[in-house]
Amino acid sequence: MRIVRALWGSTHPGPTLVVTGLALALGVAVGLEPWRLVLLVLAVFAGQLSIGLSNDAIDAPRDRAVGRTDKPIARGDVSERAAWTAAIGAVAVALVLSAPLGFGMLAAHAIFLASAWSYNAGLKSTPFSIVPFVVSFGIFPSLATLAAPDPRLAAPWGWVAGAALGAAVHLTNVLPDLEDDRATGVRGLPHRIGARASAIVAAVGIVVGAVAVLVGAAGGDLGAVGVLGWVFFAAVVTVAAVTAVLAVVRPPTRTLFRLVMLAALLLSAQLVATGGAIAA
Repeated sequence: MRIVRALWGSTHPGPTLVVTGLALALGVAVGLEPWRLVLLVLAVFAGQLSIGLSNDAIDAPRDRAVGRTDKPIARGDVSERAAWTAAIGAVAVALVLSAPLGFGMLAAHAIFLASAWSYNAGLKSTPFSIVPFVVSFGIFPSLATLAAPDPRLAAPWGWVAGAALGAAVHLTNVLPDLEDDRATGVRGLPHRIGARASAIVAAVGIVVGAVAVLVGAAGGDLGAVGVLGWVFFAAVVTVAAVTAVLAVVRPPTRTLFRLVMLAALLLSAQLVATGGAIAA
């Protein structure tokens, strides 16, 4: 059980559960049959486990160098070998579960995972560190639409919303670790433009995502947006405003990342509540 707990702690549980919840919300919005919805959620969950585990396994030497006591692998609670075994097993399970949902879903999920793993494997240390997040989150809504009996890519506005939120996730997730990252040679885009600029750009990304969902779910007709749609939109814009203000008045903390995760959940809830058609 100690090893299981350590492995779970290495999966980045919070983001893993949030992204899995997003998959559930999108599957409900698309109207997937129960068995398809279950497979989608389990496949995404397994994929997220693999992403978190591979990230911490790769980062273990750097985490030890800067004394990251919050990381189970760096603390020695579980070996890197065990983490790699679990990560590879999880990605295999994710792809196996995706296969019954169709070739399109399998291919899209494979691209999503390859993009995320490429960040872990080295892109995080380059000016292009944001690219895997834009690609993976951009394609993410299509996992649900491609899992349907009549598979389709997500509508363009779904790609825009996903990519914008992905950018915001990246730009806020790394902020509390900027100094530790620099000390171990990691210099991604947020490290190069600075904490304050990263947080402000992230806030803009949240608003872009909110506008995309508001307009897209209404079919481009703002007059057709109901009260609930405007309420969710206002809530997300408020989250963006709070993110920007906190970035200006306080040192960066994990709170900014949590706010972005909250925005993502609010947008997915809006999509479900308003019945927006996300399939192209």
